[in-house]
Amino acid sequence: MQDSIMIKDALWSQFGASLDMLENAIHMCPDEHWDTALDFWYLSFHCLFWTDYYLSVEPNKFEPPKPFTFSEFDPTGKKPDRTYTRSEILAYLEHCRQKAKKYIGEFTPSRMNARWINESKNFSFLEILLYNMRHMQHHVAQLNLYLRQTIDRAPKWVSQVKK
Repeated sequence: MQDSIMIKDALWSQFGASLDMLENAIHMCPDEHWDTALDFWYLSFHCLFWTDYYLSVEPNKFEPPKPFTFSEFDPTGKKPDRTYTRSEILAYLEHCRQKAKKYIGEFTPSRMNARWINESKNFSFLEILLYNMRHMQHHVAQLNLYLRQTIDRAPKWVSQVKK
């Protein structure tokens, strides 16, 4: 039992740190760079949409919270019909943070081995969580690069979750 708690704590510490790094990048983006050809707003949304989806216990029943749509599932790569505001994106991040806490908090050895299955993936719940964290960090790195290129600053590395 103690081992299970330690594993859950470590998973939350690192997954939460990834969310904190995304949040820090979103906060650091100047207003004038939010909706430009760099697509800072869109990359932030894309990252959160897939974070939310991969945290779904039943992916076939996934539904993003309002005002977000299923645009990410469009095979043509169609973007949402409008630019999402920073406050909407930050609210989505908080939604994902709470969902991740619950998802990880419910981990038991058998739950970690339960299957997360969609049309293209068949992962354990533990593996989809790690896959999800890798996807998030990929986009956080992109956002940090954009910040370096546009304002010559980027948020510092977060070693462990702050909250």
